[in-house]
Amino acid sequence: MASNVSGTATDAQDSRRPFATGWTVFAAVLMIFGGAMAIFEGIAAIAKDDLIVVTRNYAYQMNTTGWGWIHLILGIVIVLAGLALFTGAVWARAVGVVVAGLGMIANFLWLPYYPFWAIVLIAIDVFVIWALCAGTTRSSWRV
Repeated sequence: MASNVSGTATDAQDSRRPFATGWTVFAAVLMIFGGAMAIFEGIAAIAKDDLIVVTRNYAYQMNTTGWGWIHLILGIVIVLAGLALFTGAVWARAVGVVVAGLGMIANFLWLPYYPFWAIVLIAIDVFVIWALCAGTTRSSWRV
């Protein structure tokens, strides 16, 4: 493995990182998909909040129309953060982790209303956070 004076890999080797780039693209696509699902979730809660089945005797109760607006706005922010990830900017990765975490919290609170949909979106947000935190560089260790 050729290296320059500072001990890092050469430019030719740095340009061959499809695995790290792939995880960022994977996270971006999942964020766009998950954000679109959150937008639909918000629209459904705003337009027809009487369609949402509210379980009785749950630990907490919320106004579904208000939470619909939260999901709609958060979904738009998640889609925009997912689009920003295609630029490869570090700030987009940080924003992606934060909004995916907020999405997880919002969907956890949404569990009594749409349990299956909320669990799917929580799983998507977990994969997004993992893919964004996986890093952009490979280890130079050899076995």
